[in-house]
Amino acid sequence: MLHVNVSDREQISALGTFLTLVLALAAGMVAIGLLFLVSGVNPFFAFKKIFSGSFGSLYGFKETITKAIPLILIGGGLALVFKAKFWNIGAESQLLMGAIFGTWVGLNWGPALPAPVIVPLMFLAGFLGGALWGLIPAILKLRYSINEVISTLMLNYICAEFLTMLIVGPWKSPKKFGFPYTDDLPDSAILSLLPGSRIHTATLILAVVAVVVLTIVIYKTRFGYEVRVIGENPDAAKYAGIDFSRTTMIIMAISGGMAGLAGVGEVAGIHHYLSYPDSISSGYGFTAIIVAWLAKLNPIYVIFSAIFFAGILVGGDAIQISLGLPAATVAVFNGTLLIFLIMGDFFTKNKVRILVGERA
Repeated sequence: MLHVNVSDREQISALGTFLTLVLALAAGMVAIGLLFLVSGVNPFFAFKKIFSGSFGSLYGFKETITKAIPLILIGGGLALVFKAKFWNIGAESQLLMGAIFGTWVGLNWGPALPAPVIVPLMFLAGFLGGALWGLIPAILKLRYSINEVISTLMLNYICAEFLTMLIVGPWKSPKKFGFPYTDDLPDSAILSLLPGSRIHTATLILAVVAVVVLTIVIYKTRFGYEVRVIGENPDAAKYAGIDFSRTTMIIMAISGGMAGLAGVGEVAGIHHYLSYPDSISSGYGFTAIIVAWLAKLNPIYVIFSAIFFAGILVGGDAIQISLGLPAATVAVFNGTLLIFLIMGDFFTKNKVRILVGERA
């Protein structure tokens, strides 16, 4: 009779962790290749199309960096909260709330203020909006023991409907020929772009600086140590006198705020007005979950995993057009990789033995 025995690994080497990550990615790619094969598509040709579309030309690479910007910001914030094992699945709504707050500031104060003043105010408002929205599930968990996965997921729908209500109601522009958009942001509130691209440099710099600072906070400060202890051993954190409630509130405010910054970047850098939720965000809040996981919850590695998944988003658009694949292809791709990354993380932290003829 077979028995499965699962036990914690006493020591995890850096090399072992890296090899497990590589194997998980490779296994995920094989599984995705099989899905392409079942769909009647040559998997080697499909992978070539994906990565040549995103990294094989200057235009594709610029588009990849453009899509990586929100993923870096959101993925860095998620890496922080996931370290404490607080499962924030609501970054999508936190991005949208940041976009709402930033747009309000830009539309109302932008005409009277110069760019060096209004742009920082928009980012500050976006951070505040995302942070406040992120604090809701934290309070619900701490006060009423409501599971954060459920609350953050539900808040995604609430925020999306709230944004839609604004653009078809009080914020609807009379200048957009009946389309549900707000007025365009004034010129002073629009972010400058890298010439010949859609890369909004201010948000890119902000994203890189933010994840560098977060990495220092997590690994070099007392607060970061408390976050890691809460995630690794909640009982030890309790006996050490770590304030679980205070730490949870702070990390959710930071995580939500960073998603809010991404929302401001998308509106002020790409769209220049507020529109439907699906237009503002291409599912960045969900893709960033995989970004954080691939980065092993290390904010500095988020930069590289964000570029990788941004490349998949850009390349996914290419294969939809050239191979006639459905729009859900990228979501299937990302979801499959997430499953294998989680499995890889499990085998990194646990030893699994199959016993024959014995009890586990």
